[in-house]
Amino acid sequence: MDSCVKITNEWDIVAARQLGRNVAKDLGFGTVDQARITTAISELARNIYLYAGQGQVCIEKTENAGKVGLIILSEDQGPGIQDLRKAMEDGFSTSGGLGAGLPGVKRLVDEFAIDSTPGEGTLIKAIKWLR
Repeated sequence: MDSCVKITNEWDIVAARQLGRNVAKDLGFGTVDQARITTAISELARNIYLYAGQGQVCIEKTENAGKVGLIILSEDQGPGIQDLRKAMEDGFSTSGGLGAGLPGVKRLVDEFAIDSTPGEGTLIKAIKWLR
């Protein structure tokens, strides 16, 4: 099962959240973890919309050593992140937003990996495991 939402406008952020909530619910995540997952998706989709203009968020189910999880993949061909270390600092925001941003996403999930190349784009992979 692998579903993606193209992110080009505000409504796509809502659609990505909805997709994530549905998949999380299907996998058996409780309401608190569903909220964490949708918040993470929201932040990642909003980043695509604000900084890259377009990209996609994909939600997939994963299994590892008997554990079930949900993978959020956020991908864009935008300007990339110039200073990754700085982008991962709490309170850092170039959009004047709340700055929960990437550090916030990292706190909401169990595994977080980011790969960004200035001028080429950003790929973020976040995993939440079912407890």
